[in-house]
Amino acid sequence: MGVVDTRHGSELSLDEVLGRQLLHCVYQPFVDVDSGAVLAFEALLRGPANTVWQSPMELLHAASRLDRLADLERASLRASLTDAAAFSQGRPVTLFVNVEPTTLTRRLDMLVAVLAERAPHVQVVVEITERALADDLAGVLAGAERLRAAGCAIALDDVGVHPESLAFIPLLRPEVVKLDLKLLRTVKDPVTVTVAGAVRAYAEQAGAEVVAEGIETPEDLTRAMVLGATLGQGWLWSRGERRFTPSTFRPERFAARPIGASLRATPYQSVGAGRHIRHAPKHLLVPLSKTLELMAMQAAVPPVLFGAFEHVKFFRPSTHRRFTDLAAALPFVAAFGVDMPAEPAPGVRGGNLSVHDPLATEWTVVVLGAHTAAALMARDLGDTGPDPDRQFEFVVTYDRALVTAAAHAMIGRLTPGG
Repeated sequence: MGVVDTRHGSELSLDEVLGRQLLHCVYQPFVDVDSGAVLAFEALLRGPANTVWQSPMELLHAASRLDRLADLERASLRASLTDAAAFSQGRPVTLFVNVEPTTLTRRLDMLVAVLAERAPHVQVVVEITERALADDLAGVLAGAERLRAAGCAIALDDVGVHPESLAFIPLLRPEVVKLDLKLLRTVKDPVTVTVAGAVRAYAEQAGAEVVAEGIETPEDLTRAMVLGATLGQGWLWSRGERRFTPSTFRPERFAARPIGASLRATPYQSVGAGRHIRHAPKHLLVPLSKTLELMAMQAAVPPVLFGAFEHVKFFRPSTHRRFTDLAAALPFVAAFGVDMPAEPAPGVRGGNLSVHDPLATEWTVVVLGAHTAAALMARDLGDTGPDPDRQFEFVVTYDRALVTAAAHAMIGRLTPGG
């Protein structure tokens, strides 16, 4: 695809834009809404002026269409990291960079390699959009953990575009949450209030930063504070410049916080010492399990739900019907067990367990969302009698940290890309 470059009277293809290093970035500051201090900068991609490539959306669309998206992002990332090293003049600085979900999940090695080239005084936060999470939850979490291991925090962008995706925030546990700019114009709308409340609850629990985008006036700044923002971006301060304005380096506010070993544990293993373990037959635990399912269905902000059934034979027709209804109402539902198919019920993500996986001896139901956290975590004691009388040791908990660890343990067993 070629376009006219009015400065040179010639046509430029995307290959030439990339090969001749004609990309550059402009930088928009993140401002502390209370102090007014500039704490970080976001790199915004631009192409050659006076061509259609000047538009970042045209660059992204063309690169995606021509299967050059990873090449485009490599070039953009290198340009911004080079600028950050130069424009900061050796002073420590925090830089936000945007990465497409497919690059994170399919070209992670390339991404990590380029980030490793950054100057020691450049702290990086990687932005991804919320649309990535439902498509490949396991892949995004695995990619985010790899980036955190490389010293990069995660920012979740466009939060609020789809309010049902709020349930994914406590799973990804981003260090920064960026509110979609339309929320600033609808502060009194009940949906906006719900989104802001959910984000505020997460930020208070996790110590995350909340960014309001699109701040153009002092009145917008007040609205951002009402939404719970700690940082602001927008034309009130800058439209994006080819330089860094003076800034304050606060690395602790953008420090990477890895999820850690919970992705490799099992829910029951996460219970730990100090919990009161009880024993009961299966037929008495079934009502507890169904109550958690009902809680998920009745939540004002729909949560995600994970169920582990030991073996697919326990995913009975009645379970199939309930999970079909759950998947129709909730943003993400998954079921795990030995021989579990990829889609055990319509809309349900399946996790096939090895018979040697410790999770294959556990019965777990996890419900986790913006305002909901509950789990039944039980371990089969190996009885061989009638199924309803089989004994389990179990814990029922509403401890958000423990429920989140249980959810992470189950996500770690989903196949990325599936």
